[in-house]
This record gives sequence, structure tokens and C-alpha cells, in this order.
Amino acid sequence: MGERFMNKESLKFVIVGHVDHGKSTLIGRLLYDTGSLKEGVIEKVKRVSEEIGKEFEYAYLLDALKEEQEQGITIDTTKIEFSTDKRQYTIIDAPGHKEFLKNMISGASNAEAAILIVDADEGVREQTKRHAYILYLLGIKQVHVIINKMDLVDFSQERYEEVRDEIKDYLVRLEIFPKKYIPISAKLGDNVIKKSPNMEWGNNETVLSAIDDFEKLEGLEDKPLRFPIQDIYKFDDRRIISGRIESGFLEVGQEIRLLPSNQKTKVISIEQWKEKEKKTSLMCGEYAGITVSDNHFFKRGDVITSLNDLPTINNLFGCSLFWMGKNDLIKGKQYILKLNSQEIPCEVYEVQGVIDSNTLEQIPGKDFLSKHDVGNIIIKTKKPIVYDPFNEIPTNGRFVLVDELQVSGGGIIEKSSKEIKERRVIETSKEVSVVPKSSLIEPKDRHKKQGHKGNVVWLTGIPGCGKEMIAKNLEKELFKKGKSVCYLDASNIRLTLNSDLNFSKESRYEHIRRLAEVANILYNLGHIVIVSAVSPYSDGRKYARSIIGVDNFIEVFVDMPLDICKEINPRGIYTKAEKGERKGVPGVDIEYEKSDYLIHTLNINKKEFNISEKVTELLSLLDKNTKL
Repeated sequence: MGERFMNKESLKFVIVGHVDHGKSTLIGRLLYDTGSLKEGVIEKVKRVSEEIGKEFEYAYLLDALKEEQEQGITIDTTKIEFSTDKRQYTIIDAPGHKEFLKNMISGASNAEAAILIVDADEGVREQTKRHAYILYLLGIKQVHVIINKMDLVDFSQERYEEVRDEIKDYLVRLEIFPKKYIPISAKLGDNVIKKSPNMEWGNNETVLSAIDDFEKLEGLEDKPLRFPIQDIYKFDDRRIISGRIESGFLEVGQEIRLLPSNQKTKVISIEQWKEKEKKTSLMCGEYAGITVSDNHFFKRGDVITSLNDLPTINNLFGCSLFWMGKNDLIKGKQYILKLNSQEIPCEVYEVQGVIDSNTLEQIPGKDFLSKHDVGNIIIKTKKPIVYDPFNEIPTNGRFVLVDELQVSGGGIIEKSSKEIKERRVIETSKEVSVVPKSSLIEPKDRHKKQGHKGNVVWLTGIPGCGKEMIAKNLEKELFKKGKSVCYLDASNIRLTLNSDLNFSKESRYEHIRRLAEVANILYNLGHIVIVSAVSPYSDGRKYARSIIGVDNFIEVFVDMPLDICKEINPRGIYTKAEKGERKGVPGVDIEYEKSDYLIHTLNINKKEFNISEKVTELLSLLDKNTKL
């Protein structure tokens, strides 16, 4: 059988559902019908069935011990393999939901997809819902629903549709949207690998064709580089950085980034104990010792990544946590979080829900975790950590919590909302519970519908430089082109949202921070946002750029000489400033701070200038960013 699995794509999936709804029978039938069983297994099982006076069942193919067969119990089968013409499969199985959940969180197994099985006769049971909830907890999005035992309901289309609609209504509430619903009889083999003649009303799908329809998720070797630093060794004049590559690859000459400091450098060499074993590249799973070109301050817990496709750096994240500690997990108590080589003090910021792992039922009103509870919680670390969502890069999204020197819990990190991902540090009042929510609509889907991606064009410059007229006309031209565009003027925001602020440096920063947040909300909705704001302090503009994203933010400095701006003198602002009636005017009593990163500059050297020419210049710039 080994040759069947050589040089083939592989995929792991899990089959979940009520204990009596035919999971084992379906697995046994798949193994039998695909010829994946070792020689003699069928004969052995049939013989044992005869000896104990029971009719042969495909579920017995999973039983490894004669004693358990005599008791009619199916044992834990954690690694079941079979193959189709398309790929090799591993079915992840566990004896109970508690053990399965613990194994998934601890990293014993990682499913890329799932089959949820429901009995057509009994319909949706509580355990069906509990197992569906496991899929939700673990972020498994690829799901097929198999409605089994159709032979017990005379292959009734009406009954199939009743059960399908019932489970569909529940799954929608969990934000699980199955790819396919398939009626089958695992016992008789209907719609398992061959289309059933008894259900011609169906969709011509079989379990096997549906499994082949699962999309292979990227392997860790194809993911972005994640190389947590474990130690720094000094040999001669070399500083060797050591650790294990958790995803991606590393090679000599590669440009890399050090997080959380965000410094860049290049790999000079890959070191080995023996000169003859030296390599020029390493893959994920390998231990590495490297030297780099720059003497940055590297330390244990830092993470080396590629230049792009970066992880999240933040002090707040949501997770699913399996608690195994002797003491309860409580809010406000300090724990140690370990994620690869990162070790950071943390606390539970919010308990969003507690689930009894025996029943997978929510425990109303409980805001702490007892032993064997599962929690949807938000953790706040003492300083930002580097992480990825578990379902994107499992090895950098799985952690443990240490309580009183004992590993007491294991967790998997959920995908962060954009509001969290954009900020390294989240500071909120302890009296206020804040739980960011993510939209079900992905930005890429908004972009597809609108025909362009979102963007923020931030026009800045001293008063009178012409940025407002450029911004207004840019908005008009984009609107004429059918683009989803909106214009935000800083004065309008001051009149409404920011009417409580003055013109002190602190208030100016807060004014720009709020303006940036509004622009970011509109950008997240897929709009092209045109902002016009003096924004004289570089920190304010840098904040806007950081939360909106470098690739989505175009900073445009409208550069007009001060004497011409004073001649234009909008709303008499310069006159008032020179008389001392107005404070904080760039060019009079404060300096306009230039940005320390690359921006676009519009040079204007006269009072009357060609606005259309400047708008055309920005349209060309936008075209590169938004594919207008």
C-alpha cells in the first residue's frame, strides 16, 4: 500500500457527528471501496463477527482489538489513510470531542477540512451541534455535510431537505457555510464512491468526489517565513542566530526582517558544526544557525520573517483555550504565555464565552475557566507579541499558558479584526469591555464588486496650498469614472466629530487620529477616500499610514511656497496668526514636519495653477494602486 501514497498531494480532514450517525461506517466503507485496507483485514473482521454472532458492519473495520469488537465499541483511530486518483488522504479521528479538541489545540493534529455527518432518520441531535461547534472553534471553513442512513427513510427527498435545512440554519449562526450537502447510505454504499440509483433526485455528488473537491491548503513550506530566535551564540567575530524554521524557507543572500523591531538585514551564511555539511538553504522544520549582515540587537523571542507577508504584532488577541490547570483561569491574574520562543506575561482581558468540554454547551454567565473548560477569550500581553492566526500558520498561532510554573492551558489564536491587527498596542479602560467584530464580507469581495480596491489619498500641506481644491476635483473625476469615492475635509470633521478639540499639539494629534480612523472605516468598506488636512505633525500622518496600511495609503504633500500661501491667506488665517489671534499656524508659530518615508509631492509655484493637471497626476498615481 505504501507505493499508493508516494509523490501525491496529501490532505487531512476530520469526520465529526453524533456517535450513532454512522461516522465509523462511512470511514470503513471509504477504506473498503477505495481498496485501502491491508490484505486479510476484511476476512479477519468477517470471521470475528461470525464468532460473536453479529452481522458484518463496515464500522468494525476500524476496530483493532477483538475485545472491543466483542463490546461493540469503536476505538480511537487517529491516523487513517486512503488514496484517490487525485491525492492521499488522512482522516483525523478521536474517541470523544474533549480528546479531539485537546489534540487539535495542542497540535497533535491539524485538519484542513471536515465532514459533518447527520442521521436522516434521527435528524440533528445535540451532539451534532456540539461537533459543529468544534469546527467553529478551530476555524475549519471547508465543510461538507453528509446526510446518512437515507435507506431508513426510503431515500425520501422530502426528509433529506428537512434535515438539510435544519442543520443549515444552525451552521449559518456559526458562520459555517458548507460547500456541499450529500444524501448517502454508508451501509449500502449509496453515494459513497458511486452514484446511487435510489436518489436520482440528488445532485450527482458522491462523498469521494466531494472529498476530492476540498481545496488543498498551503503547506507550511509554502507559507511566509517564520523563524523564531531561540538563542544567540558568539564564535570568534561571528554572532550566530539559532532557532527552528516554523514555516517557509531560508537561504543565503535572502533579505529578512526582524520583528517586532522591524529592522531589515540579509542572511550571510547558514552555519553547521561540520564544514562539509554546510547548506545554502533550509526548509521549515529544520533547525538553523545563521549569520547576518547587520549588527542589530537580536534576542531570544524575536521572529525573523520575509520582507512581506508579515505576521500580526499586537498585545491583544482572541483565542480558543482548552484549560487543564488545577486552579481556575480568572480575569486579572498574571500568567506566562509561551508561543514558540516568545515568553511574555499576560492576563485574561475578556471571557466571551465558556463551554463545557464534556457537553460542548455554553455555560451562561460564567466568566472564568475551570479544568477541562473551553473558553472563547481575549488575552492581553504585557508587550506586543508576534503571531499568526492558527488557521493560516498553525505553528505560529498555537500557544500555552503557564500558571505557577505548570503548563495549564493550550490555545489557538483566531484571526484578528483589522482594528486589532492595525495597532501594536491596544489600550482600553478596565471598566469597559471592548470586543472587536469582523465583517463577513472580505475586502477582496468588496473590491471585486466595485471594480477597484480601496485606497486613501491623504493631501497635506500648509494652509492655502491648494490641497482642498485638488481633493474636491479629484473626488469629482473619480465619481465621473464610476468609482466608489468620498471626500473628507479636516474642517468638516472639526465642526462635527472633533468639536471638543482645540489647536494645541495634543489636540491636533487627536484630531488627525480620529480623522484617520474615519478614513480607515471608509477604506475598509472598499471606498477610495480623499482626505484634505493640514496635519502638520509627522506623527499624526504616520499613525494614519500605519493603521490604513502602507500599500493602501498615498501621502501627497502639496508644496507651495509660504509667501504665496500668505498671499492667498484663506479665511485670514495668516493675518490672525501674525496678530496673535490664532495659534498653531504652520509657517508662523509652528513648523510643518516633513515625513521620514517616501511620499508624493505636488509642486505648485504660483497662485493660479492648473488644477486639472494636478488631478491627472494623482489619477495616474492612483491607477497603479487601485487598478482604475
